[in-house]
Amino acid sequence: MAEERTGNNRNDRNNRRDRKPRGPRKDFKEKSEFEERVVHINRNSKVVKGGRRFSFGALVVIGDRKGRVGYGLGKAAEVAEAIRKAGEVAKRNLCTVTMRGTTLPHEAIGKYSGAQVLIRPASEGTGIIAGGPCRAVLELAGVRDVLAKSLGSNNHLNVTKATLEALGQMRSKEEVLATRKG
Repeated sequence: MAEERTGNNRNDRNNRRDRKPRGPRKDFKEKSEFEERVVHINRNSKVVKGGRRFSFGALVVIGDRKGRVGYGLGKAAEVAEAIRKAGEVAKRNLCTVTMRGTTLPHEAIGKYSGAQVLIRPASEGTGIIAGGPCRAVLELAGVRDVLAKSLGSNNHLNVTKATLEALGQMRSKEEVLATRKG
């Protein structure tokens, strides 16, 4: 005699869970060499006849933790689409960072609009002493020991750009000596 399943029994629910298809997902993406971090999501609304229409802007920082880092800004009607667009833009805006071991070669101040970011090298084992967007950029660039302070504006995009500006000023001892001789 076959048992009738009512859906109320706990075993019935577990059996249903077990029948889910197993294996790789169809929408599985290949692992990228870059790591992505969403720094900020901005929600914007437009009032129309039927109510409010929302759009989203995403600020994404990507890096390989080996000295390459970039940022991108994407806008779309949905958050996921904005993040995807920002990731694509970030891959086009990559820059390389000069490092000395696990830290930076020297101190630098990056300025962009109203934001200023001071970054200084730190001794090994210090870690990343930085906040917000500055921390995301430094972590994904691969810097492990650094002291950073955001001065002025705390606008996420401007702080990100100022941090990248400061990292762009980094020069190794060999690069400086080569320019002096030449």
